[in-house]
Amino acid sequence: MRCILFLFLTSIMHLQSFRVGPFAENTYMLSKDGKAVLIDPGFSNKEEFNQLETALKNDRSSLQAIILTHAHVDHIIGIPLVLSRYEIPVYLCDKDYYLWENYSIQAKKFGFQVEDFDFIPEILPIKEEWNIEGFTFEVRYTPGHAPDHISLYSKQDDLLIVGDALFREGVGRTDLYKGDMKILKTSIREQLYTLPENTTVCPGHGPETTIGHEKKANPFVQAK
Repeated sequence: MRCILFLFLTSIMHLQSFRVGPFAENTYMLSKDGKAVLIDPGFSNKEEFNQLETALKNDRSSLQAIILTHAHVDHIIGIPLVLSRYEIPVYLCDKDYYLWENYSIQAKKFGFQVEDFDFIPEILPIKEEWNIEGFTFEVRYTPGHAPDHISLYSKQDDLLIVGDALFREGVGRTDLYKGDMKILKTSIREQLYTLPENTTVCPGHGPETTIGHEKKANPFVQAK
């Protein structure tokens, strides 16, 4: 699948989005001050991965870490490619490692043949202020689509990287392992809709949106 690159400029950092893989997953790279972090690497081949290499070179940034919103196959399939080039840590919420530990089983269900990972990620803490390599996020626990799902909120940039919890006028599917629509709706209402309405929402698939738009227009989860 063709890789499409988008670039957004926030007040503090650059956000670059790569639409990659057979599921058209959005992989994000945040960069500032010569450093970068990668969120949900979905690169499925070398050509797609080369887009990251080019972006890092053009941005004159050094990749510091991989951060995962959750461990569904389309969000982690690019990890081996990245780690073959960069010796960096991988961060994942430790609420439930089932998806991570059963990566090959996940992939097989979608027609992929992969090897299970031979390491456990670093713990991504659920906290109001998490600092990593000069980037500061509020890490919000947002299960419902996946049991290990988190969303990353940058208050200073009015930016929310939300994985597959919330889409533009949509939500993540809940028919996979430990998916639960009731839990997902609670996560969205309590952890996402409580953010400022002008917050830009960067989802794991599809176009960006805002919290304000979703509170008014999302047919699956209405604001109370």
